[in-house]
Amino acid sequence: MMAIPWYHFQYQCAMVYEYVTNLFETQPHSIKIEGDITLGGLFPVHSRGPAGVPCGEIKKEKGIHRMEAMLYALDQINSDPDLLPNITLGARILDTCSRDTYALEQSLTFVQALIQKDNSDVRCSNGEPPIIPKPERVVGVIGASASSVSIMVANVLRLFAIPQISYASTAPELSDNNRYDFFSRVVPPDSFQAQAMVDIVKAMGWNYVSTLASEGNYGESGVDAFIQISREAGGLCIAQTIKIPREPRPGEFDKIIKRLMETSNARGVIIFANEDDIKRVLEAAKKANLTGHFLFVGSDSWGAKNSPILNLEDVAEGAVTILPKRASIDGFDQYFTTRSLENNRRNIWFAEFWEDDFKCKLTRPGIRGNSGLRKCTGEERISRDSAYEQEGKVQFVIDAVYAMAYALHSMHIDLCPGSMGICDKMDPVDGRMLLSYIRAVNFNGSAGTGVMFNENGDAPGRYDIFQYQLSNTTNSGYKIIGQWTNHLRLNAEDMQWSGGDKLVPDSVCSFPCESGERKRMVKGVPCCWHCELCDGYQYLLDEFNCDTCPFDMRPTPNRTSCRPTPIIKLEWSSPWAIIPVFLAVLGILATSGVIITFIRFNDTPIVRASGRELSYVLLTGIFLIYLITFLMIAEPSTVVCAFRRLFLGLGMSISYSAMLTKTNRIYRIFEQGKKSVTPPKFISPSSQLIITFILISVQLLGVFIWFGVVPPHTTVDFDELRPPNPEYARGILKCDMSDLSLIGCLSYSMVLMVTCTVYAIKSRGVPETFNEAKPIGFTMYTTCIIWLAFVPIFFGTSQSTEKMFIQTTTLTVSMSLSATVSLGMLYIPKVYVIIFHPEQNVQKRKRSFKAVVQAATVSTHLSQKSSDKQNGETKKYNMCYLCSGLCTS
Repeated sequence: MMAIPWYHFQYQCAMVYEYVTNLFETQPHSIKIEGDITLGGLFPVHSRGPAGVPCGEIKKEKGIHRMEAMLYALDQINSDPDLLPNITLGARILDTCSRDTYALEQSLTFVQALIQKDNSDVRCSNGEPPIIPKPERVVGVIGASASSVSIMVANVLRLFAIPQISYASTAPELSDNNRYDFFSRVVPPDSFQAQAMVDIVKAMGWNYVSTLASEGNYGESGVDAFIQISREAGGLCIAQTIKIPREPRPGEFDKIIKRLMETSNARGVIIFANEDDIKRVLEAAKKANLTGHFLFVGSDSWGAKNSPILNLEDVAEGAVTILPKRASIDGFDQYFTTRSLENNRRNIWFAEFWEDDFKCKLTRPGIRGNSGLRKCTGEERISRDSAYEQEGKVQFVIDAVYAMAYALHSMHIDLCPGSMGICDKMDPVDGRMLLSYIRAVNFNGSAGTGVMFNENGDAPGRYDIFQYQLSNTTNSGYKIIGQWTNHLRLNAEDMQWSGGDKLVPDSVCSFPCESGERKRMVKGVPCCWHCELCDGYQYLLDEFNCDTCPFDMRPTPNRTSCRPTPIIKLEWSSPWAIIPVFLAVLGILATSGVIITFIRFNDTPIVRASGRELSYVLLTGIFLIYLITFLMIAEPSTVVCAFRRLFLGLGMSISYSAMLTKTNRIYRIFEQGKKSVTPPKFISPSSQLIITFILISVQLLGVFIWFGVVPPHTTVDFDELRPPNPEYARGILKCDMSDLSLIGCLSYSMVLMVTCTVYAIKSRGVPETFNEAKPIGFTMYTTCIIWLAFVPIFFGTSQSTEKMFIQTTTLTVSMSLSATVSLGMLYIPKVYVIIFHPEQNVQKRKRSFKAVVQAATVSTHLSQKSSDKQNGETKKYNMCYLCSGLCTS
């Protein structure tokens, strides 16, 4: 044992005796129960007093109920013949006044017997040493209640190897077996409680909560454990961690509520606080008109108590609280309700409890009664004349006393076998050995549950989960909604929130993203994020990333995956197809009519004068121009694409090759006629056909080279119709002809057209009697205008979402119009004459005077050396040649 120097005073013996007597015998704030073995007890009989006063008002439940539970347990043990037979347990019970520093002063009483006192310098007046009564030896301590008090006391008791068993201290710090090696508890530590609270929060789908703790070991350690476990579990973020000062200033709780509202999404509030702080937090929330906003999850300090929520039930509605699994001890109820002023004189605070419980005043000698209160009669009875409900920790007080008793019993069996009382080996009781017996106990407690300790002195975690419901009229509004024994069992269907709502409210930093939205995390806060839509052609690859769909696909409406892009083509029923088809059908019918008419009247002067051979070639080209409309609108395939390549430029090249041959022939004839009467070369019909086919063959050669280099095939263009909104995206089935290749296919025809126009301009001065020069000229002028208008329309729509339709329609209509111009200018007038004025379709024998003059002018250039016969034939030939459009030879 430690030897600590004691008194070093030179006072008179009487003064020393009086001091020691007051210190060791007179205990105005303690209960003394005689016994063979003495246990200490620490209970918060009174609340903390105001500044300068150690103790305040009496605490009926947490103080008197718990303290009486220890007395009840001692009575039960001492009356049990099988537990510590012939050994009586006594007690020294102290009031901690809910203050750790005061409790430390009081607990020094427990170690007095272990302090060696040096009395050698103390003598009475007669020279004799003083007689100092020996204080009782406390072998173990039951308590304390608050964790801060237990920590303070445990630091002292461990120095003297006095085991301590707490019935209510739950701070995780006390599980440190290196610092608090003599401390044990029959309640689970807050680390278990914190784990249970984390499980509750996660079960309700919350991921963003605030914590609120009373300053001190209990509150701060509980919150620390909760935060640590939530970090390890993941998926739970702490919005704010707020500490309630030990001595809060006015307006402090209003500031706390204001701070909690800074993160208003964190509606869940984890609260490790004492009853007074809980009550003031609820009052501040109500004052701020935030009833129903906060969703409290309270620790066992709240439990199922009514005092923290008195007159604040609407603010506390829906609060989920936790309490070590407990049961009401019927034997204690019977014991306590029969206590009276007469049979409970051993409890020095019972009179004060009586006055508070029955709201009356006892008459005491020298103390004037309070006129505002009725006089106590002493006939009042607990539960009959006052409200009574067993305090929640009574079970654990009884279990703590029994744990000490069972440890002493086992120790007695091992050390004093066969002895009927305390043997020498247990006098005094070795504290370290007793601790080992305490840690080894295993028995069914007062509620029928097992009582045992792990290597750190902690009891197993068993909790009941409560919810305060206004609609629940039983059990003071608290309803059990689950249990926690190493894992959570929560009955969600039994939960009820503000207004009777069964749906669990949200307490999340960010709500889940909608379908097709990815999370952009807020730096440093893993539970907070911003939702961003996967836009354009993106889909949700995973929770945090978007990815672009393949080129031939588009996202689904919910953007969770990709789907094939619909493939379209120009339909026959489309307005873009109806107009070109209508024009083409009319053109084909008109062209067929002209061809039939020419065949029917093949040998008439008009048909022969128009150059039958080239006319049939030109009409064939016009027919093919109309026919290409159907190929451009038909569903693309390899065959259709091949025909498109072949006929797209072929019809125009045939037409313009024939017209170019005609205009070139006219130009050469009249240019030659200005110089001589010798006819130019290659003006016969066969020559004209050969020239035309040579010109056409150039187009065919280019097409066949194209076939060889790039065989015709279909393709699906997904880029052309790919607007910002993917719902309107379409793949267009088309031939492998780009805009450039299409223009290239027509370029040769354009060259023929321009060349033909040049010759038409040069031949604009031919005689009026030549009936084809000017129609060809007008045809070419109009055709040029059509194709000049075609170019800006065709290329100006390259960015349009209907590009393919517009370009196809523009191309086919332009080709049909150019064919119609050629047909209308060159052949419709002839058909009209042939059909409606057949009298004009005859060979004219007489020539006009002007023609004769022109012929005569030309004839003067003929050689004078020719014979008259030859001169006559030549004149006739040249006149017929020059006027071939109107006469026959």
